[in-house]
Amino acid sequence: MALGGNAFARPGGPMDQEEHVKNIKIAARVVAKIAEEDGAQVVVTHGNGPQVGLLDELQLLAERRYFRLDALVAATQGLLGYLLVESIDEVLGPGRAVAVVTRTLVDEGDRAFENPTKFVGPVYAREDAERLAAKYGWAVREDVGRGWRRVVPSPEPAAVVEAEAIKALLDRGLIVVALGGGGVPVSRRGGVEAVVDKDLASQVLANALGAEALVILTDVDGVYVDFNTPRRRRLERINAEELERLYREGQFPEGSMGPKVLAALRFVRNGGKWAAIGALEDGHEVFKGRRGTLILP
Repeated sequence: MALGGNAFARPGGPMDQEEHVKNIKIAARVVAKIAEEDGAQVVVTHGNGPQVGLLDELQLLAERRYFRLDALVAATQGLLGYLLVESIDEVLGPGRAVAVVTRTLVDEGDRAFENPTKFVGPVYAREDAERLAAKYGWAVREDVGRGWRRVVPSPEPAAVVEAEAIKALLDRGLIVVALGGGGVPVSRRGGVEAVVDKDLASQVLANALGAEALVILTDVDGVYVDFNTPRRRRLERINAEELERLYREGQFPEGSMGPKVLAALRFVRNGGKWAAIGALEDGHEVFKGRRGTLILP
């Protein structure tokens, strides 16, 4: 189960611990219901973009970057993993969930390193962004409609380093929280400054575990075609061939639904029985196939 950023902090809302816990309790109830009522083994993955951005902004206010992006991803994995397992244990009892700081292997030869595109961190005026870029060696770009921001590479996930450890924990009957923010990006030589897409990394882990299902929960109630038009229509049940055709036609923007659809396609193409995309609040109904969009091989 891949949780979107709305599982922790809502757009425009506060970024404090109380707000995070309030939102996480919704996700925790969904996870607990699937594990308890349906008897499923569950791995929970999650985003961490706003939290990484906040920690990096605090460093910049101190006018010194103490930790690189890979370390900040690891730090937020621990932070958000702690809040998630506490909320799950609150529903199911102590010791039912465990959080694993997880690394994702990437190839340093990936072309993404030549063309950074993933926005991270706060928004700046152009002159401030360019000053920081000169100071820290960043690439910066205009985030249209918002301002100037840092951009980093978003390479393809090749493997999840802790996949076998996660499987062992599952086999012990634990609910595992892992792969926060797509995993800490590492190459054969160590950590790298990059961000791996959370949904694509979740697919790699799901297939490595031999999972039957990949459930992606976000802030919309399914996959839509012609989304920003009067003809918008939600897909309820679709096979991979038809969904891939729509993906290639450009129906799903890269900055929002595109990676989720691609992750679902890759999952069912690589042995998964089904994938589903839907709203976090409807999580159990999405898992049961009664809400959201169901993707079949």
